[in-house]
Amino acid sequence: MDLFSHLIKGDENYLPKDGIVNYFGPVLSVQKADFYFQELQKKIAWQNDQYFIAGKNITTNRQIAWYGDEKFSLNYSGSNKKGLIWINELLELKKVVEDKTKESFNSCLLNLYHTGEDGLGWHSDSEKGAVASLSLGATRKFVFKHKITKEKVEFTLSQGDLLVMKGDTQQHWLHRVPPTKKVKSPRINITFRNI
Repeated sequence: MDLFSHLIKGDENYLPKDGIVNYFGPVLSVQKADFYFQELQKKIAWQNDQYFIAGKNITTNRQIAWYGDEKFSLNYSGSNKKGLIWINELLELKKVVEDKTKESFNSCLLNLYHTGEDGLGWHSDSEKGAVASLSLGATRKFVFKHKITKEKVEFTLSQGDLLVMKGDTQQHWLHRVPPTKKVKSPRINITFRNI
């Protein structure tokens, strides 16, 4: 146990107000995180994300996939998305996340960022309950911004890191993955949710 290990238990709230964000640090060994990263790149039914802005259909370089307890359909970013049944690797990661967070989840959204130039703009998630974010692959920044005060809280999420948003976080804070030209390798982010 080192001097700072007490800071990475997941029970500290990293937001100054109006929400709860718990950071657990890495919850997978480097070997396991590498294994899941490789397997998900191959086995997930990746599709380019599409959304509507100002009446225009935009297709991103970033790819996504939805998985859950059963096949489902939902409206997300202005377009209809199909959910697929869990694969074994996602069920294994879901168990790790549920054991750490003491939350339960029925679905997940996966994002594949091919390089640092793939990002995600400011947004809030629509789910009312906890959203657990597991990072695999390249290290990327993850930033929160308060909707009224514009105060920012920034994380650097690395291979196997787990972060959980809950409470009133989505009502009061936006979050994003800013693009960067410094990162050349891919990242997979898995957000476990209840829909």
